[in-house]
Amino acid sequence: MMVPAALLLLGALTAVLAPRLLARADWPDREPVVALWVWQCVVAAVLLCCALSMTLSAAAAWQAVRGHVFAPAPSAVVEAYALGVGGSWAATTAVTLACGGLWTGAMLVREVARARARRRRRRAELLVRSPLLPGEETGNDRLVILEGERPDAWWLPGTAPRLVITTAALRRLKGRQLDALLAHEQGHAQARHDWLLHCSGALAGGFPQVPVFAAFRDEMHRLVELAADDMASRRFGRLTTALALVELNEDRGVFGPCPTPHTQVPQRVNRLLTPPDRLTAGRRLRLTAAAALVPAVPVIVAVVPGLRALG
Repeated sequence: MMVPAALLLLGALTAVLAPRLLARADWPDREPVVALWVWQCVVAAVLLCCALSMTLSAAAAWQAVRGHVFAPAPSAVVEAYALGVGGSWAATTAVTLACGGLWTGAMLVREVARARARRRRRRAELLVRSPLLPGEETGNDRLVILEGERPDAWWLPGTAPRLVITTAALRRLKGRQLDALLAHEQGHAQARHDWLLHCSGALAGGFPQVPVFAAFRDEMHRLVELAADDMASRRFGRLTTALALVELNEDRGVFGPCPTPHTQVPQRVNRLLTPPDRLTAGRRLRLTAAAALVPAVPVIVAVVPGLRALG
């Protein structure tokens, strides 16, 4: 029973230390795509620790599970895990972690269902504000222009994704600024940022007492915007993208002294106007590779006793 306990301890340490290390680092804002990957690897490692600990605890508690998990393994490997000394703690741990896994799945289903309901509601609103013309088929247009006094634009994901933009935004944004805005929204769609937000929202909503999941959700909301800004700026320039953000948001009071729901916009504009200070390609590669190794650590911890027995 030492291995399941070690996995739980490893998961707890990862959940506590990784967010603190990322919060102290100065590179995530400069490399949001790499930061997104690192966060996903950290959360995957925490979930993998729980899953492996649940599996080994269940194998220690019930002979039937043990027979399936260690079916092809020699007896020396089974003895190396000392599965018969867990007592009632093994069953309690396995059941608790299994309930956590089921709850996580239920929260993800709920998050996806809520997102689909929001999309259906917004599509119904689009049909009211922009009714179909005679002979026009539903869902064929990827671009929808709405009459509106407030400049706004958003990507509506789904089986038939649409980019919605108001006439006020078309009047205010000129030339390459409009192109930069469209590239920003297309960046969200191409990277499937909606699924990152669904997963992070499900974990944070299902386990509000776990700080790593709340930090994961908050960072996903911030980093996906920075990543989309970078995609637009690479095509149309940082200054053009920053001006498009200003023109689109200046009437919302985001640049005033009072806090607003869009307080990230000034930071995003300042980031675009600051000369880029990206990491070198070598350091980006090292960070990406190191992050990919994080989920591998729980697997290594889980198989070490078996490998020692075989060696």
